[in-house]
Amino acid sequence: MEVKRRAVKNLVTKLSSVSEQTRTEAICELRLISKNDSDSRPLIADAGAVPYLAESLYSSNKLSQENATATLHNLSISSKDLLMSTRGLLDALSHALRNPSSPFVVQCAAATIFSLLTVESYRSIIGHKRDILFGLVDIIKSPNSESRTVKDALKALFGIALYPLNRAQIIELGAVPALFSLLCNDGRVGILEDVTAVIAQIAGCEESWEAFRKVSGVGVLVDLLDNSTGSSSRTKENAVSALLNLVQCGAEEIADSIRGLVLGAVDGIIEVAENGTDKGRSKAMMLLNILDASSCMFQEEQMDCLSNSNHSI
Repeated sequence: MEVKRRAVKNLVTKLSSVSEQTRTEAICELRLISKNDSDSRPLIADAGAVPYLAESLYSSNKLSQENATATLHNLSISSKDLLMSTRGLLDALSHALRNPSSPFVVQCAAATIFSLLTVESYRSIIGHKRDILFGLVDIIKSPNSESRTVKDALKALFGIALYPLNRAQIIELGAVPALFSLLCNDGRVGILEDVTAVIAQIAGCEESWEAFRKVSGVGVLVDLLDNSTGSSSRTKENAVSALLNLVQCGAEEIADSIRGLVLGAVDGIIEVAENGTDKGRSKAMMLLNILDASSCMFQEEQMDCLSNSNHSI
């Protein structure tokens, strides 16, 4: 271990060299070490590499930027606290998202952000970085984004949306039309599951209804529960979760509007309630209970109307 420590320290020292070639070669070597030797990751972080790597994200040198973002992603697996405590790291990742030298840089930056978001206490901090949110939303908006990059961006948005106070800001930045566009038009493997997971999370705030209404989102979610669409079980569970969140977060008149549309998806909800995961079954049962209560209220209202309309002839 001491041999590794000395070798890492030597490479990190080279990151401060005035020679760009020396710095680039050291970054490339650190990337390989952090990729192939998990034990060396904390050694690299502890040796002071993170500030230099963060600074390299601003480099116009493609090789430096690519290898620096990849190294940071590898280090984020075991040294999240050190990365988050590094001054300017989130700003550097934001810059890499929005000014990448290649698609690989965007992918690594998004993956690093998602890795950091696995720590609950970091979700509010990262969610306050609007440039990061802008960058992630731009990825899912762009038709030229690669599949892996889109998936990493969706995972990062999901992590940010796990903190309730971040959801309205994600909606404000225009994520809902982009998410539903992906849902309706993107057939890439795994994308639908990740998109609906994000949709389910951001549905859990009052601002979601108006945004969903503008893109006929409830109708799309209901369609996903129809067996003829071929949706996966995970996609159906996410659709149920989204509908439940919309009903629970909406005002009473909004909830009534949603209930009327969701009644058309009862068979799909029942299927999730019977065959889903534990969490999926629980949410499906909650949604069915709400729909059942709504149905009973509707029937009572209809009976009242009929009764009031009776008159003697």
